[in-house]
Amino acid sequence: MNQENMQVMVASAYGTADVLQLQTLKTPSPKANEILIRNYVTNVTAADIMMRTGLPKIGRLYLGLTKPKQPVLGFDFAGEIVAIGEAVTTFRIGDKVFGGTTKLGCYAEYVCVNQEDVITTIPENCSYEQAAPIASSANTVLNFLKGLAQIKANDRILINGASGGLGTYAVQYAKFVGAEVTGVCSSVNVALVQSLGADYVIDYTQEDFTKNRQHYDIIFDTVGKRSFSECKQSLSPTGTYLSSVIGLPLVLRSLVQAIFGKQKVKFSATGALPVKKRLAYLLEIREIMATGHLKSVIDRSYSLENLAQAHQYVEGGHKKGNVVVSC
Repeated sequence: MNQENMQVMVASAYGTADVLQLQTLKTPSPKANEILIRNYVTNVTAADIMMRTGLPKIGRLYLGLTKPKQPVLGFDFAGEIVAIGEAVTTFRIGDKVFGGTTKLGCYAEYVCVNQEDVITTIPENCSYEQAAPIASSANTVLNFLKGLAQIKANDRILINGASGGLGTYAVQYAKFVGAEVTGVCSSVNVALVQSLGADYVIDYTQEDFTKNRQHYDIIFDTVGKRSFSECKQSLSPTGTYLSSVIGLPLVLRSLVQAIFGKQKVKFSATGALPVKKRLAYLLEIREIMATGHLKSVIDRSYSLENLAQAHQYVEGGHKKGNVVVSC
């Protein structure tokens, strides 16, 4: 058993990126049903920013009222198994694995994960960097497009924020199932979104998609910038509006539309889904990745020591695809 110390990034309080401090802790030992992973790559998403800041404050009911209950944040991991508990039968030492754990702790060189958590082996054609963002961002996309919207071939879908972490996966997955995809992004990202397979790309600095008289079966706002009220006229009569950014107005509108409207408003907290559901999505994504039909767009890569800089960059709101962190 590896008993060496490991480097971790700790957030002992809520606040700006400066609360992230590098510390040395003892490498954990796996329990009977756990595996110990040498974590090579994790990532930073908008959800990580919310966990670090403790905002919105309702999230502190889960994270900790006055400070993080789990000071080592980080949801996603990609690495190699270096030790297993005596009850582990699913994985072996040496397996290259990726996934996500709601127990957090992935801003670290080593992480212990239950063998029945959201974890699987990395496809041979996929690097650690490609695998690391999947369990949070790509899983969220499947939850929204497959689970909530039940997307199918020939559906017309508009993806707002098509160049972001969720958007880049959403474009690829929607094309994979045979939908007609319109991506919305800024001028500088038009070529990127086109390269991912979008049929049409709207530069929001030049055109407002809510006023172009086009209609879509699904509108997926991955960045929480356009409300249902703004998008309503762009939806088909029985279309579905999805938003990954949850707020009280969205919740209330969802309830109203569920009772009185043919158009639907839907949202979800993917991390709150049952483990088996999230694992099923991860396994489906793994198969798509193995065929080469889905990839992770990597914007920037940081070291664990520079995690605060990664948080600041993501917080700026202009990342393309994903920001990864080498541990």
